[in-house]
Amino acid sequence: MRLKFLILLFFLVCSMSYGQIDPLLTKDSILQEQWVEKTYASLSLEERIGQLFMVSVASNEIKQRTAKIKELIISHNIGGVIFSRGGPVRQARLTNEFQAASKLPLMIGMDAEWGLAMRLDSTYAFPWNMTLGAIKDNSIVEKVGAQIGKHAKRIGVHINFAPDIDINTNAQNPIIGNRSFGEDRENVAEKGIAFMKGMEAEGVLSSGKHFPGHGDTSVDSHKALPIIDFSERRIDSIELYPYKRLIQEGLSSVMVAHLSVPSLEIKEGYPSSLSEQIISGLLKEKLGFKGLVYTDALNMKGVSTYASEGEVALSAFMAGNDILLMPTDVPKASISLMKAYTSGIISEERLATSVKKILKAKYKVGLHKYKPVVLENLYEDLNSLENDIIYEEAMENAITVIKNNYQLQGIKKLENKKIAYVKFGDADHRPFLASLRKYANVAEVSAKNIALLKSKLKSYNLIIVGMHKSNESPWKAYKFSEKEIFWLEELARQRSSNLLLTVFAKPYALLGVSSFEQIDGVMMAYQNSKIAQEKAAQILFGALPAKGILPVTAHRSFPVNTSVALKSLKRLGYSIPERVGLSSSKLKVVDSLVKNGLDSLMFPGAQVLVARKGKIVYNKGFGKPTYTSKDSITPHHIYDLASVTKILATLPMIMKMEQEQKIQLNTTFKELVPDYADSELKNVTVLKALSHYGRLPAWIAFYVSTLDTQRRPSTEFYRRQPSDGFSIKVANQLYLSNAYTDSIYNRIGRQDLKSNRYRYSDVAYYVFKKYIEDTYKERLDKLSANFLYKRLGATHTGYNPIDTFPLQQIVPSEEDNYYRYQTVQGYVHDMGAAMQGGIGGHAGLFSNANDVAKIMQMYLQGGEYGGERFLESRTIKKFNTCYFCDKNVRRGVGFDKPQLGDSGPTCGCVSRKSFGHSGFTGTYTWADPEEEIVYVFLSNRTYPSASNTLLVKSGLRTRIQQAIYDAVIN
Repeated sequence: MRLKFLILLFFLVCSMSYGQIDPLLTKDSILQEQWVEKTYASLSLEERIGQLFMVSVASNEIKQRTAKIKELIISHNIGGVIFSRGGPVRQARLTNEFQAASKLPLMIGMDAEWGLAMRLDSTYAFPWNMTLGAIKDNSIVEKVGAQIGKHAKRIGVHINFAPDIDINTNAQNPIIGNRSFGEDRENVAEKGIAFMKGMEAEGVLSSGKHFPGHGDTSVDSHKALPIIDFSERRIDSIELYPYKRLIQEGLSSVMVAHLSVPSLEIKEGYPSSLSEQIISGLLKEKLGFKGLVYTDALNMKGVSTYASEGEVALSAFMAGNDILLMPTDVPKASISLMKAYTSGIISEERLATSVKKILKAKYKVGLHKYKPVVLENLYEDLNSLENDIIYEEAMENAITVIKNNYQLQGIKKLENKKIAYVKFGDADHRPFLASLRKYANVAEVSAKNIALLKSKLKSYNLIIVGMHKSNESPWKAYKFSEKEIFWLEELARQRSSNLLLTVFAKPYALLGVSSFEQIDGVMMAYQNSKIAQEKAAQILFGALPAKGILPVTAHRSFPVNTSVALKSLKRLGYSIPERVGLSSSKLKVVDSLVKNGLDSLMFPGAQVLVARKGKIVYNKGFGKPTYTSKDSITPHHIYDLASVTKILATLPMIMKMEQEQKIQLNTTFKELVPDYADSELKNVTVLKALSHYGRLPAWIAFYVSTLDTQRRPSTEFYRRQPSDGFSIKVANQLYLSNAYTDSIYNRIGRQDLKSNRYRYSDVAYYVFKKYIEDTYKERLDKLSANFLYKRLGATHTGYNPIDTFPLQQIVPSEEDNYYRYQTVQGYVHDMGAAMQGGIGGHAGLFSNANDVAKIMQMYLQGGEYGGERFLESRTIKKFNTCYFCDKNVRRGVGFDKPQLGDSGPTCGCVSRKSFGHSGFTGTYTWADPEEEIVYVFLSNRTYPSASNTLLVKSGLRTRIQQAIYDAVIN
């Protein structure tokens, strides 16, 4: 023994002198060799043979069954166990129990091809291999393999029987299918290598399967023996190709399938798992594989019916397998092998070769210094946020557009689209539909028969069909029903609309469709997971590019490697904070701050949104519409934006006009309103007015002069119902005289300029509104909607929401006891804007946080959004400039800017390039080009009374902003 060690050391030292072996690796190799030799020598014959067995157990089995496995561990010294069904904590406990009972630490195995969820509840399911096969960037597949390896190691698993490197060239394959990376041998090999490297980097052994190739079968080897009836040349060229590549890259083990391969094995109907020609001759000698060789499960019908348990085990071992997986009767198999050893059929050299390989593998995974699985935080560690980060990236890169007539996907020109969604399949579709509705008004349309469905769809010009099948496992039903195929073809013939098909199932689902000629667009999303549905919607609307490539031939129209690349249209996407460099845990401070605001009665409810790098990563509703409401605030509720209207309605129109040379920054008020030629306001310029440096009054209480002696709306000015001359709707059952509009502008013209240069003022926006409407001969609400909101897909944004949305979706602003004497809900809170029919230049716009973010993101992107240019970047830069900073005026042209001193409208943590605005009702939005952050805070702090100034005094909105910046991961 000592002599053998010295000889080994001599050769290793010689190798080191020629630079062939890393010194650290050499040291570990010596230690490994010592441990293997010492351990082997300590084992009896029965214990050595016991190492060849890996038995099956499930953590959800009854105690009597697990007790039998424990008995096998004690009495037969089996080498390992392979876990199947159960739960992670139960399995970890059982692993620790088994390991404690074993003389030699057990090798723990699992089939966890797409993660522990393949076998265990309460664990994470990563994308199936075919989904990964659609990804061009192999480093993403490596990340998936690494995360699966990390989970396996955490639960005490040492070998994961993955990756499956079968080349699935048979669409009818009942057992492989989605478990394969595809039908292209290069792609399968590359993905297999990436997956293997990721997993092995985490200290978990890989296993290529199912040798020599199970991809072109129509029989499930669990039930019978499939026949691979191809020439040796074809098998060498196709099926064996991934094995050759992975073996070169250091594949730890190979699992041999139960297949009949006549061209490789002369015995008719002889399973490959028992074939010496296939295992020893082909795999070991011809392909040069030196790693562990596993049989596929010996309880499968493909081999279990071939001979008795003892005969099968002996034949499998003699063929060249090292580990006999899932034998049905270990004692019988053990006796059979021992008899063969004592009779000379199994030589000592043959036995030692396999057992020492097993011991080397055990050393490699750290079993020479075994530690029990730590149960504390096991569930949390297996279900961390990192899983979603990896899954998201994988799906974003996998989803594949395979047809895109007229460039309909990413959907553009939203103002011209009337979109319907039709569900096919029997699985959940809600995440897809909800995600579609974040971009446009999408109606879900269904009917009991095709005639009625076609009738309902006549008014829509774009139909999105989602085919949703179970995401539970790769073996679930995936095909269109006959009825769905008929309906799809009927809808495709309805040429008054375009048809887009998105398939949340394996690509082979498309084989059932006779023709795609009249279907305008087809997208493969591969799986029906929540993330897959969300990402598919984002790709449809251009928030994400389409990068995937079809890993198999899905139809004669769509051969393998079909791909239509789509570029991003720069629409906001939706993700999780870590994808954009923010910390989810630190963003929880935002939750705490808002809840503190609720508890302190600063407001009844609020919405808070955070976007970074083009992705919304935080969008939550807090509290309720009122303190007594039963319903909670959701991201779909609509708020009165108050003065945020200035930068989301009036300012974009002014910027547009400036580009069109209809207005200039040095244009004066007398040029905007000729009636002001003799007014003191006449020389106020657009630049100074928008910078709040024009000495204008802060506001004018127009409504006060319309009240009677009881301080109620005077009948001189108001009616309860609309009538001739009284059509300006101020609130519910309150209509103002049409003549009063002139009174408003006359009164503005009579104002004196104030002495102090800087004074925040609403008054200029009355003037701008009039000029905009006079120039375009259209009301501001329609102008802003047509120019901005409809095109952006800001479906919850506009004036006078009471005309469009259910009352319960609109958050009330105040219980008015001084002017309108009613709950202000669905009507603008600002009195001056109310007296303009709810359409003010300074107030009147309603929206939700999601839509506000879209407009702010458009600004952040230099005027571009959704594949369209709304404003020139130079224009936004011009208006986002502080022209009077030297006068201690922080404002830009319309936009608010960060404070010049210690206090002001921001946390003081934003860049000088940032911009935004706040509103009287408790609203706030800010965008920072340097950090690419958009922040939106919407509340109704004015409910029930505008006298509640707790929100303003607390600085809560900017404290939340500080928390967002604190969450940036450096």
